[in-house]
Amino acid sequence: MELIEIRARTVELAEQAALEELGLKDRNRVEWEILQEPTRGFLGVGRQDAIVRAKRKPAKRRRGRGGRGEKSKSGRQQDSRPKRQKQAPGRGSQRRQAKKPAGGRGQPAKKKASASVDEQAEVAKSFVVGLLEAVEMDGEVETTLADDLVTLEVKGEETEPLVGPRGSGIEALHTVAKSVIKRKTSGSARLRVDVAGYGMRRREALAIYAAGLIEQVNAEGGELMLEPMNAADRKVIHDTVGKHDNVRSFSEGEAPQRYVVIAYVEDGAS
Repeated sequence: MELIEIRARTVELAEQAALEELGLKDRNRVEWEILQEPTRGFLGVGRQDAIVRAKRKPAKRRRGRGGRGEKSKSGRQQDSRPKRQKQAPGRGSQRRQAKKPAGGRGQPAKKKASASVDEQAEVAKSFVVGLLEAVEMDGEVETTLADDLVTLEVKGEETEPLVGPRGSGIEALHTVAKSVIKRKTSGSARLRVDVAGYGMRRREALAIYAAGLIEQVNAEGGELMLEPMNAADRKVIHDTVGKHDNVRSFSEGEAPQRYVVIAYVEDGAS
């Protein structure tokens, strides 16, 4: 019986991803276990995702007419079926061998081929559409492709709550959608998710923010260390710095505490 564990920013997102993975729509057909509740942490530090364990419920079996035993004098029902006898293992006994993987005797199972970018985009779109339907949220989902980049845009005024504080909801949606793509298609296309135009607005705001810091570094020299950012936000900073002379940028630290440093570079310095 298939048992899976899903990690996401919220329990609801984890459960939705689990239903997609199990190929079910009715959550009542799944046995749920919340292994870890999500925590926001303090100023983004110490945050923990929700972890949900899910297992498909076994199908109910009907008893045949001859499956019931006779009642004893004490009133308890006795099973008329013969009991299996346990045999103590001897020296020559061997453990039952595990089933060999498919693909021929002794041959490992063939690795599933990755789906095309178009198919991966369709899987991501189907997942988000199903999520909107599950939470009864009115919105539209559009996908655009550029090489191996899939851009997923969720539009509609009602979808703004999915953004979350400082885009944390979008980041969670990106993580779960990426997981669904990998599980269903074995694909690894790059994915960009935007909800209610937040991503575009944030990139514009970050570019303006970076321009102000660049002016400060040019005037005062030295280095400026920014707050920790995700990879997408760091790229906006690097791209903005790259358009200016006498400054350079580089990243330090480990995710999720990885940050950007903007440094002054004198003329002729490498």
